[in-house]
Amino acid sequence: MRVLVVDDKELMRDSVATTLTRAGMQAAVAPDGAAAMKMIADQRPAAVITDLQMPGMTGLELLAEIRRLDEQLPVVLMTAYATVQTAVQAMKTGAFDYITKPFEGDQLVATLRRAVEHARLLRENAVLQSKLESTRSRGADPPVLVGETPLMRELRGQIERIAPTQGTVLISGESGSGKEVVAQLVHGLSDRAGGPLLTLNCAALSPSLLESELFGHEKGAFTGADRLRKGRFELADGGTLLLDEISEIPPQIQAKLLRVLQERAFERVGSSVTQRTDVRVIATTNRDLEQSVSRGSFRQDLYFRLNVLPVRVPPLRTRRPDVALLADHFLGLVARREGRAKRRFDEPALQLLAAYDWPGNVRELYNICERASILSPGETIPADMVAPWLQMTMPAGAAAADSADPMDGLCDVVVPQPLNNGLAPRSARMPADAAIPAMTGGQIAIAVFDRPLEDIERDVIVATLHRHKGHRQKTASELRIGVRTLGLKLRKWKELDLVAADL
Repeated sequence: MRVLVVDDKELMRDSVATTLTRAGMQAAVAPDGAAAMKMIADQRPAAVITDLQMPGMTGLELLAEIRRLDEQLPVVLMTAYATVQTAVQAMKTGAFDYITKPFEGDQLVATLRRAVEHARLLRENAVLQSKLESTRSRGADPPVLVGETPLMRELRGQIERIAPTQGTVLISGESGSGKEVVAQLVHGLSDRAGGPLLTLNCAALSPSLLESELFGHEKGAFTGADRLRKGRFELADGGTLLLDEISEIPPQIQAKLLRVLQERAFERVGSSVTQRTDVRVIATTNRDLEQSVSRGSFRQDLYFRLNVLPVRVPPLRTRRPDVALLADHFLGLVARREGRAKRRFDEPALQLLAAYDWPGNVRELYNICERASILSPGETIPADMVAPWLQMTMPAGAAAADSADPMDGLCDVVVPQPLNNGLAPRSARMPADAAIPAMTGGQIAIAVFDRPLEDIERDVIVATLHRHKGHRQKTASELRIGVRTLGLKLRKWKELDLVAADL
């Protein structure tokens, strides 16, 4: 526990510091308010104890400056001229307590311990509030990496090697492949496991809100900023910050993020005070960041800073023997959550699941297991119950091949026959004013061979928008994404001149 002692009298500073050191605390000293503010910004102490009467900047003025920087840092005032008016003013300004000179060493230590404990509870509450959204989305079950294939054994070994280090981790993989679980395991096996793990989805927020969530903001920094707010880099101090979908960070914030990774320093929105943080960053992406760097949508220097310890999560279709293990694990999770007997798939159902390509990866398998566990009338889940659900999500036009009556409103991606020894020629970007080749049943033909995943995604979104005559709500509903997410993607592509401005 580090305590900053501020007093213009050297004898008093040294006396208080010695008392705190004997009590097992770390004591730092500052001769005046200006020096104290610099030390607080460079390395945040657990508490501050300051004299009330000092030349240049009084204790109350220093307290007001500290409150502008940090609303929760506990400050104790020392005074030889205690009055009711002084006490009231100190409390109104935000002091935790004040003590009257002369005081006993035990009184000083006890007051500071109470102050630090109070601040700890406030910080834990703020961290818990920040974790609430991500906790709801992933549930209360601890992260488990299920699988015995060579790919999964290699992934476990990689996690065990990188977890104890301090380097930045970049986890790549397809959507739903389990990147967040890998990130939780890296944090849990690191020496930061006792600190917070905070998650922020970079694609879910507008640029202004994203900057505020990352770095915090000062009161009055913008319309609606009615109080000081700490960002994730402050709240995660001593722990880990998981930046999900890092490829969606807009260019104006990439430079600020680069600085944090390089210098461990940042400023809140609306502030010129530099603050330091001790946070390990783990980033995830389902895109090829090298392709994004080539197109100019992602900074090369930021990519190098993030890609210190790269981890690739394999898609589920490359480790089919793990499907049965995962299905059994997920059925167990659902059974415990619902308080009912655990279901199981029969052998034909397991063979059907193992043969499926899983475009939604592990997340899709979990959804199938949850649906089967809840809807199955018996303890055994048959193949004929599972088969229709797989057909509904069958990739690459397979559903159209198996059925003459495709579902209305479903925009299937039909894969052309491969050419040139199994590879279709690389397709150029879809021009903004290009005609969309419609097919029967509402299908749209889009080439997918030898093309980056993000180009395919953009073509599918643009094609669906054309089919719905630009109606974003209908487009988002069909694609099963949020309207906000759709808008953010279109805005980014417009800025890069990849789609028409009127979309």
